[in-house]
Amino acid sequence: MPTVISLSSLIPAGLTVEQFEACDDILVVTASARKKQAACPSCASPARRVHSRYVGRVADLPSAGRPVRLRLITRRFRCDVVTCRRKIFAERFGEAVPERARRTGRMECIVHHLGLALGGRPAASFAERLMMPVSNDTLLRVVRRRARQRNDPLIAVGIDDFAFRRNHRYGSIICDLERRQIVKLLPDREIATVAAWLADHRDIRIVSRDRGGGYGEAAALALPEVVQVADRWHLMENASAAFLDAVRKSMKPIRAALGATTIDPKLLTSAERIQYEGYLRREEMNWVVASLAADGLAIKEIVRRTGRSRKLVRQIVRGERTDVFRTRQGSLDPHLPYLDAQWDAGCRNGAELWRRVRAQGYRGSLRVVGEWATRRRRSEQISASELRRIPSARTIIRLMTLKRDHLTKAETVVVAAIEAGVPALAEARALIDRFHAMIRSRAEGDLPPWIHDTEATLLASFACGIRRDASAVRGAISEPWSNGQTEGQVNKLKLVKRQMYGRAKLDLLEARLLGAA
Repeated sequence: MPTVISLSSLIPAGLTVEQFEACDDILVVTASARKKQAACPSCASPARRVHSRYVGRVADLPSAGRPVRLRLITRRFRCDVVTCRRKIFAERFGEAVPERARRTGRMECIVHHLGLALGGRPAASFAERLMMPVSNDTLLRVVRRRARQRNDPLIAVGIDDFAFRRNHRYGSIICDLERRQIVKLLPDREIATVAAWLADHRDIRIVSRDRGGGYGEAAALALPEVVQVADRWHLMENASAAFLDAVRKSMKPIRAALGATTIDPKLLTSAERIQYEGYLRREEMNWVVASLAADGLAIKEIVRRTGRSRKLVRQIVRGERTDVFRTRQGSLDPHLPYLDAQWDAGCRNGAELWRRVRAQGYRGSLRVVGEWATRRRRSEQISASELRRIPSARTIIRLMTLKRDHLTKAETVVVAAIEAGVPALAEARALIDRFHAMIRSRAEGDLPPWIHDTEATLLASFACGIRRDASAVRGAISEPWSNGQTEGQVNKLKLVKRQMYGRAKLDLLEARLLGAA
């Protein structure tokens, strides 16, 4: 049995079709309200006496690929209540057609979601293809107007910063960890701003944060009883960074342990010679800064006397500028065993080696293989007391942290020489392993002994920071909350901000993020 569909069922509920016509590829529907009476907006009394009528024009959802325009016949009623100050009023159509609206409620909802998903110009272009022409400014106005703040009670929140402009201006994002939703965007990351927001939400019991910035101080200032939780991923990353600093500070004893104490510039390639000359200039500056620091001068005074940056002086004082060559992993590294075998077999021509390694899947240039052959040829002239290339600091970390059964024989010999020549570095590696195991196994009781054992090692600075933030670190070990989902919301925020070419104001950025949740 065929289903009969009336025209009135295709327009917003509560309206009936009076007339239907098509002109200039636009469907024009004349409609009016079905009810015979209307409630006065002031006194809510029903009114039946019609004073007059007027026609309003409202856009509706398209039909059959054509835009639809409603000619809405609106009646004016007389209010018969003597005490009511409003004598004449126009009837309301509820959510179907909001008061003084130029679009129906259902079209307004579509426009709102287009603005949330695409922003201004992209959404306007897409709306035009959907036969709902709307300007980009209108889309953004709708997003702002329909923005709503979340008033749900908050128990656990995560706080992190994001950049409006990197290294210049930052804001703060606050997330509800229970509902996995963004709650608020703050215009900066100042302690007073964050503390003021937290003070208005006294129900919060958990604050998850990273260990940088002033969020911990703001939480302690606004909510002294709150449980602070440091982010576990950042703790693991900070431990690895602390071990990297320890290796960089130990490069000279590592070089001595591997027998790479003297350098003959005649045996260096051109690129290595440039690096070596830069190293000599750095060593001269390092000696000047170290001498001033040994005389008891403060870093600020050393900066004033030498004209160097504060960051550079601090690195020199901490012993973080001792590498000769900045060794990095290259595209040739996976093919080095094959090249070594070919070299030992008697093939010494760089072009021929390049052709052979190309057949093995290498995609690099002839120059890279030629330089390797030059270095290999010159290395055969080096005596035991001359230069031996040592791995970079990051490579040393990788070798020292990998399991021994994953290392080659040559790598095992390098690690054994470093551990024997620099026992403090082997001790630091063991302490980092203990710290990672403590975080993974949630062994909160192991934290005080770990801090005590680390105080006199190469990781003393890292241990000092852990001691200052011990309550948050204990919370990270014992509590199930983490700031990982807040980091994910920051990525979402960056995506939305880049859609608007980084020019979105805070209220529009917040409206799009909260509305899309």
